[in-house]
Amino acid sequence: MSHTERKVEPLLMGAKKRFFTSSVVFALALVWAMPSFAVNHNTKYRHHRRARFRHVVWNPVLKGSRDSMMRQNEEIDRLQLPRIADNQQLLELERTQELVPIRETPALRISRVVKPDKRYARPWVTQFLADMSAAYYREFHTPLQVNSAVRTMEQQQKLRRHNRNAAPEMGDNASSHLAGITVDLARRGLTRAQHKWMEDYLKNLRDMRLIEVAEERRQKCFHVMVSDRYTEWRDATRAADKIAAE
Repeated sequence: MSHTERKVEPLLMGAKKRFFTSSVVFALALVWAMPSFAVNHNTKYRHHRRARFRHVVWNPVLKGSRDSMMRQNEEIDRLQLPRIADNQQLLELERTQELVPIRETPALRISRVVKPDKRYARPWVTQFLADMSAAYYREFHTPLQVNSAVRTMEQQQKLRRHNRNAAPEMGDNASSHLAGITVDLARRGLTRAQHKWMEDYLKNLRDMRLIEVAEERRQKCFHVMVSDRYTEWRDATRAADKIAAE
């Protein structure tokens, strides 16, 4: 081997080593980049899906409004009913049977969160519950559930501390629960058919001005105020059905 060849050989070996090292680094960089791209791609996709979900429009058939709340309070004033201030006044109304118990039946149950002394309502409200729950049970063989009934002003004030959507305890849009003429009916867990049935049933009564109703999004319930005119309509309907059956 000549002197020149001996000088060139180390240079060729160094070049080969550098090329091999560069190739390995490049290959590793590709491997590391692939999962990173996949993660970023999936993350962007998940963010996109979540963004679409957050923008779903809430537009129920039985939508609440300030006007509805004012009509509920006008009904309370027409009937000259008190807004129940505290438990002492509540117990007195229960003792005089101005408020009557809501009875559980195979067709109607009451949420366990409702305390025994709050399982009361005006007599015509319990008539409404008996009729609707019976019709619902005939259709679906499962009971309706009452999530809330009468409340006191003290209770409503506490409720507003952790539920920003709760109505105030005073004013022309105060909660009608305070007069014992309103119940909340559970809608959580309803099938599409059950939800549609409840919408249709309540809308029919609302259109006859026998109730005021709002489907509440956060509380997962139908808020239903019942007018005392329900009793007159109920009696007339039953009499007509009796005549038709004869």
